[in-house]
Amino acid sequence: MRRNKCEITDLKEIERILGSATIGRFATQGSDGYPYITPVNFVFHRGNIYFHSAPTGEKLDNISKNPNVCFEVDIPLAYIDSGFDQDHRICQLHQLYHCVIIRGKASLVLVESLKAQYLNALVSKHEGHSGHDQVNKEMKAFKACVVVQIEPVSISAKSDLWQYKTCEIRTGLAQYLKDRKQPGDLETIESMGFNPEEI
Repeated sequence: MRRNKCEITDLKEIERILGSATIGRFATQGSDGYPYITPVNFVFHRGNIYFHSAPTGEKLDNISKNPNVCFEVDIPLAYIDSGFDQDHRICQLHQLYHCVIIRGKASLVLVESLKAQYLNALVSKHEGHSGHDQVNKEMKAFKACVVVQIEPVSISAKSDLWQYKTCEIRTGLAQYLKDRKQPGDLETIESMGFNPEEI
């Protein structure tokens, strides 16, 4: 990683990012030689990525030929616009974010009890609670979908919070975001390690 100050190695923080993101991007090798990327709802559960899919389609064709895949999630934070630095406005345009990239092996979950377990974990994540009706193998929707598992081979993650900038510049940005008050600015200030009340 070129900017190693941005690297995340703490597994709990990686799990937090994966738990906060609702959409992931699933990349396979297409039969035409080009990467094929699909956005999917997903859950990170017991160390693996799971998502559901129609039982046929290009991404499933691709993993049947080559199970080596890549999976990416990102959480955009504040966008640093031209108002932050009037003297260097074009050079300072920047997007702060969290991201995780997983290289792994994809396969279909064939055991029905596990398929139900992973579908319930997926529903619980996106519903925000576990009090929903439980998925079971008798449901029509259960039979109409497949569950894909990605077993990670490697995981890398980063948070670009301008860690490589001076304390003065980072404090100035936090103050700018506090005054700007756009969606995501408060979360960004806190992610940068500042208390908004003390800036």
